[in-house]
Formats: sequence, structure tokens, C-alpha cells
Amino acid sequence: MLGIIDQIFINKYGQDLVNIDPFKILFSNFNIENKRDYLEGIISLIIQSKPQNEDIEPAIKASGLRPTFTPCVLLKKGVANHNLIKLINLPDFELEKTLVLLMSLFKIGYKRRFIEEKNNPDKWWYWDLSQPNIENEILKDHS
Repeated sequence: MLGIIDQIFINKYGQDLVNIDPFKILFSNFNIENKRDYLEGIISLIIQSKPQNEDIEPAIKASGLRPTFTPCVLLKKGVANHNLIKLINLPDFELEKTLVLLMSLFKIGYKRRFIEEKNNPDKWWYWDLSQPNIENEILKDHS
């Protein structure tokens, strides 16, 4: 389960407010169990963003990964939850690629939903996170 700070940071990525590099650094410091837990949390956010199979090719392209890499080959089977979970169970040396690919998939679905739901008072994750006061309000509500 991702904490609120992680969720905010990932949603900032979805809004193009941060790039992938801090996630790679954070992820590289996790042990294998924490890596898998973190990826599972990202998958939950992906599912919430309602990905579509049409998002797969753009996600692979945006990730900068070769389409022949194992995570990309597995993702091509579809965005159903059971397919995404298979990515978490890849060997440790594949997990950074999985992180990058899942974040790319997240961003595509997130942006589509962000346009539809921007500033929905019941969904903080679609608020404009470029505003520091918004982040502070979210943290206050979740403390």
C-alpha cells in the first residue's frame, strides 16, 4: 500500500510535474519485497485510472524501453489486472524496467481521467498538484 506522500508524488508524475528519475532512485534503494509492494501500489493507481489496451503501445514508446524487453512483452497481453500482476513477479533485474513501464502506462490513463475529472472535489488526485497549498491541504486531510 502506498502512503499518501507516494500517491501525491505519483500523481504529480501523471501531471508532468516531476520526471521518472526520482522514482528510479527511490526504487533502487528498496529491497525486493518493498519493490514488489511499490509496484503493486502503482498497479492499483493504474486500475483506478481505467487503462485501455490501446494505451499499451504508447506506454511502451513513452517508457523508452525496447518492445522486446520482458515487461513490454507481458504488457502486450493486455491491461487486465491479472496481466499487470505478472509484471510484479518478474526477477529482480527486470523490476526497474517494470517500474518505468508501469509509470508510463499510469501517466497515459491518468491524463485522460485528469481531463475528465480535474478539480473534482471528491477526488484529490485530480486536483492541480502544482499548487503547494493543494498538497498541504491533502496532507492535512490525511494526517
